Amino acid sequence: MTMYSKDNYYIYDERGKIQLDKVESLLRKSYWANERDIDTIKLSINNSVCFSLFYKEMQIGFGRVVTDFATVAYLSDVIIDVKYRRKGLGKWLVGVMLNEPRWANILQILVTDDAHSFYEKFGFTSNKQLMSTKVTNI
Repeated sequence: MTMYSKDNYYIYDERGKIQLDKVESLLRKSYWANERDIDTIKLSINNSVCFSLFYKEMQIGFGRVVTDFATVAYLSDVIIDVKYRRKGLGKWLVGVMLNEPRWANILQILVTDDAHSFYEKFGFTSNKQLMSTKVTNI
């Protein structure tokens, strides 16, 4: 397990730390996963490397990376509880996720309908299909 900390905030990359009810609640408030059933959420967690953001003991953010560890890493389901936004926590979470050594130097992609300027700060670019890619040392 890897743990990152900043003040009273923590990021863990261990599935065992995930508070499933919090993740489900966060995703229900998103435009992309608001109708995703709990079994699909569980399956997606089990087949991804997950990052959980906590304030003290409460999960307030989440993100997943779907990867083959060799050629591609797909950033997915990045979300921060609305009460904790605008504190730099999303930037921190995405930075941790993208700089993970297991896929820091392979093709990184994401698909988003919003937050393009946010992801551009990490080197992603947009195209007509709203897919962003960040290419590093393939």
